Amino acid sequence: MLSAVLTGWYVGFAITIAILGVVVILVSAILVLARRIGQQAILIEDSLDEGRIRTLALWNVANVNDQLNQIVKRAQTARSVLEGRA
Repeated sequence: MLSAVLTGWYVGFAITIAILGVVVILVSAILVLARRIGQQAILIEDSLDEGRIRTLALWNVANVNDQLNQIVKRAQTARSVLEGRA
């Protein structure tokens, strides 16, 4: 009778150890994937920063366009004045 009781304990310990082994494997896999994701996130952030730096000049296009339009209008006004049409 005592061996039957102990057999139950041994089975319980074996199941517990197996479950803990599976949990350790799963947690290890999750940590490895999380580290990869973290490294890729750093690379993505660096790429985005590089893209932002390379496109900063595009934000000045509107300002340059406005200034060129003002120059053209003033040149047209000056031409009109010089031609005597003003």
